[in-house]
Amino acid sequence: MQSYESNTFFNLKTGDIIAVDNTALRKAEDDEPYDHLPDWQQEEMKMAIDILENEENYISLPTQFDIHEYSMMENFCYSLPDEDIGNELLSSIRGKGAFRRFKEKIFYLGLEDKWYQFRDKCYKDIAIEWCENHDIEYF
Repeated sequence: MQSYESNTFFNLKTGDIIAVDNTALRKAEDDEPYDHLPDWQQEEMKMAIDILENEENYISLPTQFDIHEYSMMENFCYSLPDEDIGNELLSSIRGKGAFRRFKEKIFYLGLEDKWYQFRDKCYKDIAIEWCENHDIEYF
């Protein structure tokens, strides 16, 4: 998963997944020396520079803006065979605190396993679509 503070890339040449802090990416654009930084930051700077200089070798992974867990929760509610339970869950995801209320409600209703299976399949489908869109082999 990506965060607001970093970007995650797939290296087409090596198959590695690389997370780089946004600050390192900005500093890499400045072309200033970084040898005064701690070793771990120097490594991150090397990765950031490589990403900028060889961007054809990298593809950004989907971000939280590409993956809508709220929509997953909503689709889960509609997928339930018991319409009353689906509507009860739909009510729980309206307004502020939707994620917390949803998790409390699925626990109360004993639907945790079904939810996590549904969510995992959604993530898998997103990953497959991403791979297919970028001609990346998956298994």
